Amino acid sequence: MGLGDKLDNTAQDVTGKAKEAAGKATDDERLEAEGRTDQAGADLKQAGEKVKDAFKH
Repeated sequence: MGLGDKLDNTAQDVTGKAKEAAGKATDDERLEAEGRTDQAGADLKQAGEKVKDAFKH
């Protein structure tokens, strides 16, 4: 996994966690769900990168 990809995935995960927390704090279910979606997307991308790395070695 490239460092840039890892940083992008981490940034997306952190953003998702912040959105989820903000949604909970303001009782905004849409924002909370958007945050969870961002986190899931980051996890999926990271898993894809790990699979690519496994086939490289």
